[in-house]
Amino acid sequence: MGTIAWAGRKIGGALVVLWLVATAIFIAIRLIPGDPAEAIMGGPGSQASAEALAAARAEYALDQPVFTQYLLYLGKLVTLDFGTSYSLKEPVTKVMGEVLPNTLWLSLLALALAWLLALCFAAAASNAGRFGSWLGNLLEIIAAAVPHFWLGAVLIMLFSSALGWFPAVDNGSAQGLVLPVLTLALPLAGFLTQLMRDSLSEALGSQFALAARARGESRLTLFWRHGLRHAALPALNLTGWAFSSLLSGAVVVEAIFARPGLGRSLLSAVLARDIPMVTGIALFSALVYIVVMALAEGLERIINPAGEQR
Repeated sequence: MGTIAWAGRKIGGALVVLWLVATAIFIAIRLIPGDPAEAIMGGPGSQASAEALAAARAEYALDQPVFTQYLLYLGKLVTLDFGTSYSLKEPVTKVMGEVLPNTLWLSLLALALAWLLALCFAAAASNAGRFGSWLGNLLEIIAAAVPHFWLGAVLIMLFSSALGWFPAVDNGSAQGLVLPVLTLALPLAGFLTQLMRDSLSEALGSQFALAARARGESRLTLFWRHGLRHAALPALNLTGWAFSSLLSGAVVVEAIFARPGLGRSLLSAVLARDIPMVTGIALFSALVYIVVMALAEGLERIINPAGEQR
């Protein structure tokens, strides 16, 4: 498939996915019990008058038929108008622009660290004996299964409360990033290592690997020159999913470490029933997932051009 056709297919698929996500959000919001006008006025505790609630419904077209509301909703999204946050009284795009760099920086660092750890663990597993391989597999399973909230609490008790090496909450410094990044990266590293190790074992036991060993190549050289590419492809296929999981994990991690970001803003928006903010963050997360998946597939086409992509 040519590059232009591949790019066109990806763009068309992205638009369909974003439309489906936007539609699902619209339906889910309408199924939430309660009056959206009350959320606009500050919640049930605001004691807004009937006139004020009626004015809010008229301003936000909540008094229109549902299908009309849906068309107006899609029309605003097409122009990237996510509306004004109910709780913060500021444009959603402005609020997201302020906290977005924090979450992206946290997620990118965690993704890079997870890949680095996974490569190191996979390389060590390729030279380990039976007991070392069993122990490594056990540690990978434990790491992949650990919940972010539990891991974050343990890291705080160990490295902040007991050792005093890093702050328990984000203070804007490089040290304040260490524990949040570790909390996000370690479970993902365990999962990626499992994928890489299985593919690496298969690659190192293949005919081309045996032929390379017969030519005198060392096991380490064989890993870096031949095994690494085959080991990385399955993990690379899931990089888009991995990055989106980091964004969802940021909801918990940013709350634990009191770090401003999209995750913490989403949690606050859900609690406040801030519909425009929830919509903006959800659609942006879907867009990030689509972009990262496309980049990962493009990189896979470069690494493995012989395997024609989907």
